[in-house]
Amino acid sequence: MADYESLHRQCRTLESLFDTKLTSYSRLASTITRNQDDIEAGSRERWKDVEGEIEDLLEKLRETNDELLALSNNPDTPPSQSMSRAIQRHGEVYQDYAKELRRTKTNVQHALDKVNLLSGVRNDIEAYKSSAADSLLAERGRIDSSHSMTDQIIDQAYETRAEFSRQSMSLASINTRMTGVISTIPGINNLLSMIKSRRRRDSVILGILIGGCLLLLISYMSR
Repeated sequence: MADYESLHRQCRTLESLFDTKLTSYSRLASTITRNQDDIEAGSRERWKDVEGEIEDLLEKLRETNDELLALSNNPDTPPSQSMSRAIQRHGEVYQDYAKELRRTKTNVQHALDKVNLLSGVRNDIEAYKSSAADSLLAERGRIDSSHSMTDQIIDQAYETRAEFSRQSMSLASINTRMTGVISTIPGINNLLSMIKSRRRRDSVILGILIGGCLLLLISYMSR
């Protein structure tokens, strides 16, 4: 009887500890979904430790129930009716706890998967925002570079126009001075007129010579 009492007290103690740990573990699913930063800070290991403790308690509870069942099947020390009901009840409690643990582990895993999915989506969004910002900055740099190049071209165009204006003014000044010089030298206009007349005369003589040569050539070829 002493063995039964010892195992019975051990079962009740393990059941009480298991129930407390399972209640704390059940809260993890809601905690995970509410506080994603807790996962990122490394609390996943703490939750794994709690899960391991619960599984160890369940295993010890199973072993104790097996010992009680073996004790009830011993023909040398047959259990009383109340003992048999208590042993049966411990077995049922163990089965319920095992089912509840599996269900809670599934809920916690689903919560972790959901958080991981949301975290992945958030990371993708942040990466996209960062990439988009980089692209915008690069595009802005290219636009600024294009504006700077355009300003340089415009400055060069203004400088070229100013240079043309200076050259035009210089040519006009030279032409004015040349006209003044020609007008101040006596007889320069007459000299220029004589040169032009001589050129025209030379052109006429050269034309007559060429025409005569052509007539001679045609006369010679017609013979």
